Amino acid sequence: MTAIIETERLILRTWKKEDGTPYFQINQDPKVIEFLRGPLTMEQVNDFIPAVNIHQDKRGYTLWAACLKETSELMGFIGLNYTDWESHFTPAVEVGWRLGSQYWGNGYATEGAKASLEYGFKKCGLKKIVSFTVPANVRSLRVMEKIGLKRDVNGDFAHPKLAVDHPLSQHILYRLWANEYLR
Repeated sequence: MTAIIETERLILRTWKKEDGTPYFQINQDPKVIEFLRGPLTMEQVNDFIPAVNIHQDKRGYTLWAACLKETSELMGFIGLNYTDWESHFTPAVEVGWRLGSQYWGNGYATEGAKASLEYGFKKCGLKKIVSFTVPANVRSLRVMEKIGLKRDVNGDFAHPKLAVDHPLSQHILYRLWANEYLR
C-alpha cells in the first residue's frame, strides 16, 4: 500500500487485497449503484483491485482507494482514470469517485476530487480532465461544479458500453483544461 495523496481528512492510496470485501459491500448498496449498471460481483472486485494498481504503475494515477484519515477505513474510491472507449472526447482522463453512502454529504468526494485534479494537472502534466454522469445524478453533477469543471453543452453523449435505449445511456460531459485550472 502506498499513500499517493493526503488531504485534511483523506488518504488516497493504492489498493490492498484486504480492500476487496469492504469495496464489494459498498457496491451492493442500492444508493451507491443507482446510476451504475448494477452491483459488482466479488470476481469483478477481485479483478478491479490489481487492475487499478497496474493503472497506477503504468500511468502514475488511478482510481485510488479513498480512506478516512482518522480511522483508515475504506470509503470507496476517488481518483483519475484513463478512458479510451469510443466517444467524441476520448481518449481522456476522467476524475471520478464512488463512496459508500454513509460517507455522502460530508464533502469527501469534493475534497478528494480537488486533490486528484491538482495531482493530475501539476504532477502528471495532464492537459484536460473530464467527468461525466447521467443527468439524474445530481450529487455527482454538484461535485463536478464544486471542483471547477464546466459543462460541455455540446458534449453530451450516449455511453458506448450501454445500449442506446438503456435508461442510463445518456450522459452529461464536464471538462477542465489545464490552462484554466492553473490560472
